[in-house]
Amino acid sequence: MSRLSPLNLEALTADQRQVYDTLRYGPRGDDKHKLELAGPFGVWVRAPEIGAAVQALGKVARFGTSIRNDIRELAICITGAHYRAKFEFAVHQELARKEGIPGPVTEALRTGQTPEFDSHDHRLCHRLADGLLTNHHIDDQTYREAVSCWGETGVIELVNIIGYYTIVALTLNAFEIPLGTGMEDPFPD
Repeated sequence: MSRLSPLNLEALTADQRQVYDTLRYGPRGDDKHKLELAGPFGVWVRAPEIGAAVQALGKVARFGTSIRNDIRELAICITGAHYRAKFEFAVHQELARKEGIPGPVTEALRTGQTPEFDSHDHRLCHRLADGLLTNHHIDDQTYREAVSCWGETGVIELVNIIGYYTIVALTLNAFEIPLGTGMEDPFPD
């Protein structure tokens, strides 16, 4: 159960409504359906200054970089698993599989193991993300390989994808945001 009280869409302030509408009519939402205020979105709508800024970064991190979808989703799963962010990992584990990340890789991440990778790019993404999250640093060899693989801009984008999803994970964990209907708990207590 969330630490936050239920949010009533009809009671949103103008600033909160603007954040909600930006989410609803952007790439995460759909103007034919009400955007669920699940995950971090219901938190950010409550703090519209933060919500507007964070959701703008998230839009770019998820939909506006040169990073391939499989690499992005792998980085998100690594981040979600590191923080044991249930909602984040559950959502992006499925997206990662749709982008070609094998089930045994996401299962290893979920259980805190180092996955066996068939792809050099996936292994490199893991080294970079794990280095940042665990050691708060990227070693020189990993950095050089990452720049060779994705270019300087790509490495900047990948680091910021990891940073954005760290914000997501911390938000989900701090406010104990529950899983959505039908979602399986990846980290049962």
